[in-house]
Amino acid sequence: MASSLRTSSAATLLLCLAAAGAAAAEAGSGHTLAVNGIELHYEVSGSGEPLLLLHAGIETGRMWDEHLGELAGRYRVIVPDLRGHGGSTNPDRVWTTRQFAADIFALLDHLEVRRLRAVGASAGAMTLLHMATAQPERFEALVVIGVGTYLPAACRSTLSAVDADAVPAAAMEELRAIHHHGDEQIRALYSWVATLATDETDMVFTPPQLARITAPTLVVHGDRDYCFPPSMALEIFDAIPRAHLWVVPNGGHVPIGGPRAATFSATVLEFLSGAWARN
Repeated sequence: MASSLRTSSAATLLLCLAAAGAAAAEAGSGHTLAVNGIELHYEVSGSGEPLLLLHAGIETGRMWDEHLGELAGRYRVIVPDLRGHGGSTNPDRVWTTRQFAADIFALLDHLEVRRLRAVGASAGAMTLLHMATAQPERFEALVVIGVGTYLPAACRSTLSAVDADAVPAAAMEELRAIHHHGDEQIRALYSWVATLATDETDMVFTPPQLARITAPTLVVHGDRDYCFPPSMALEIFDAIPRAHLWVVPNGGHVPIGGPRAATFSATVLEFLSGAWARN
């Protein structure tokens, strides 16, 4: 029974991951920055103060398309593809959210962005936590979606069963539409996800570490997250001094798309504006 449940969970996760490009357009013209041994693809739209959007693992910057119109109407939105995703390369196969953070800091330095707001989902949110604990002074406000303080055993079991060979043909075509370096890139991404099952150091955050974050932070969490229980979102909320918590009923790992997109965009814009009480 445990084996069949694990296989079922892995199949569901594969479908969720592979659906990343289902409603996404082809990547736009964008820009490429040579940094830390990779070519980092990014796009910039809108005007105003800078807002960084970091996508989830297996996804690309295209995951923000349904929110981009609203957000770019208020901010200068910076949307990179994390290393090894989308239009970005990863020749050395370095897959850690700490390295993602170093790449994004280099991008911000290149763009001469010294202080900013930021939104991240899943691996992108983990990347933001590394960034905001390392250089808290750079952040005006943060939104982190689908994060935890570590990877629980049940999540590790699900991740360990992830296999690119199990991705349906139609879903592979959707992935090819958003990842531009061939099937080898897609397989490398799925291999990385599987290795997270044995990660002990990269996606781990203690309360003292999180307490370094000085920016107002909105923690967004689905109460049906396959990986992180809501109790972890509460731990993060308790640890970050100026945090707010939004638990989405019947919400999965990144509960911000489809019918929830308009509510998410409006809520994030309100939070980022500084309208919420900040104690």
